[in-house]
Amino acid sequence: MPSRRPAAPPTTKAEVMDHEVGLFEALYTTRAMRRVTGAPVAEDVIRRMIDAAIRAPTGSNAQSWRWVVVTDPAVIASLGDMYAEAWRELTETVYAGVDRSDPQATRVVTSAQWLADNFSSVPLVVLPFHRNDPSGASIYPAVWSLMLAGRALGIGTTLTTVLGMFKHDEMAALLDVPVGKGWRNAAAVTCGHPTGTWGLAARRPAHEVVFQDRWGDPPPWTIDDPLWIPADGPGPQP
Repeated sequence: MPSRRPAAPPTTKAEVMDHEVGLFEALYTTRAMRRVTGAPVAEDVIRRMIDAAIRAPTGSNAQSWRWVVVTDPAVIASLGDMYAEAWRELTETVYAGVDRSDPQATRVVTSAQWLADNFSSVPLVVLPFHRNDPSGASIYPAVWSLMLAGRALGIGTTLTTVLGMFKHDEMAALLDVPVGKGWRNAAAVTCGHPTGTWGLAARRPAHEVVFQDRWGDPPPWTIDDPLWIPADGPGPQP
């Protein structure tokens, strides 16, 4: 079994460059990495993640987004208190019917609970805000680009909407967001050096969830195994 000891975080620009991975490796292995260390994320890494994010497609090139990058431990601690309350509300409502006998569901909930319990120790939280983007079509591609860039640079990320769902106004007040001008939170992306290992996420085969031309008509192809497999390292991860 591969070691779960995290690699030493890159610090110099040269080390950051050496940390980069290929596009398909990033696409296939960028999973939710909730468990991270408290080690700071280098400023150059943050800059590159944000710069990659804002290159994403945006409707009419409006770029109606703003990004709040939080590294101040006191602010993250306040967000953590809000997140813990929001998580409790989520588990008592939306997640109330989760089948705890399902091993996969249990692993996910346990991992999510870790984030709720340890949000205050996460070294970096990125909060994207949008305006006039009710579907999220212009902000979420940018959020995903942020996460892919993080993966390429050895940073684990998790996209969560719990704060915006249950604590939007309190969070906005903490961060001085001018909600009266139409700004809404799209997500909170927690970022840090992961304590676990990267690997392929376990998923149902593509041909089981894809139709061709009409709903219910299967595609003329099957994909029994992932079309990208790491040269070494762990296989599909839960």
